[in-house]
Amino acid sequence: MALGGSWDTDAYGPADIDAAEAAIGAALDSGIDTFDHADIYRRGKAEAVFGEVLARTPGLRERIVLQTKCGIRLADGDRPGIYDLRGSTIVRRVEESLGRLRTDFVDVLLLHRPDPLADPRDVAAALTSLREQGLVRGFGVSNMNAAQIARLQRHIEFPLVANQLEMSLDRRDWLEDGVLVNTPAAAEGGFPAGTVEHCLEHGVRLQAWGALAQGRFTGRQESPDEHATARLVRELAEAKGTTPETVLLWWLQRHPARIAPVMGSGRPERIRACRDAALREPDLTHEEWYDLWLTARGAPLP
Repeated sequence: MALGGSWDTDAYGPADIDAAEAAIGAALDSGIDTFDHADIYRRGKAEAVFGEVLARTPGLRERIVLQTKCGIRLADGDRPGIYDLRGSTIVRRVEESLGRLRTDFVDVLLLHRPDPLADPRDVAAALTSLREQGLVRGFGVSNMNAAQIARLQRHIEFPLVANQLEMSLDRRDWLEDGVLVNTPAAAEGGFPAGTVEHCLEHGVRLQAWGALAQGRFTGRQESPDEHATARLVRELAEAKGTTPETVLLWWLQRHPARIAPVMGSGRPERIRACRDAALREPDLTHEEWYDLWLTARGAPLP
């Protein structure tokens, strides 16, 4: 999402392509070979600069996994932003993404946000067509709950492979949902109950966007709990010979769902700071994992 220059309609330039190339190179050097896009990122320019790099780097496409998303229409002037998962829109958006990415197919397509007007049979027909044409090899969703996933899955013959949600040591409602049952605090949570368990049960890989908590524990602490958590993250990183960023990602990866973190940064140094999360098994004990949770929580468990 960080690639492609500005979020306005200004064209990208050579510097933006070079920045994309540097980010891709840092990722590959760090053992990261999966790249997550969306048709709306930088109004299509994120995909376009990535495609420029693919075009000028022979063999790169064969070394990576490409994922993109569709389903959001950005606001434009007086026209508000909406969600659109009509089958014809999905197909058109995928074709546009393939053109920008300069590739014949994407490995995974995620439906970016739930569209209340979407007919699952219409969606399923579009996904099936894209699969049969070889334009998309796998499918998943983003920001959807268990019931929405199950409803869509009933209409398609191939499995949904991923659900991308905001999950981090700062955004913990996905975790709290499972421990606040039968407590007054349960009513305050906004995360759809049972979604993590549904994904685990049906082989839907959880992907965590916002996995680094927007730097909240690695540079811009505000509250006392955030300062305490950042301090613990630094101490664990030093003890284990790694970076604070890696500790934050290990905390997600240590969960039985083996959550796949999505790093939104385009800065090579920030990407390289996550290297150990790609190349090493999560090195957190049971107690260390809970220490991070409880410190970030700022309160004991019920």
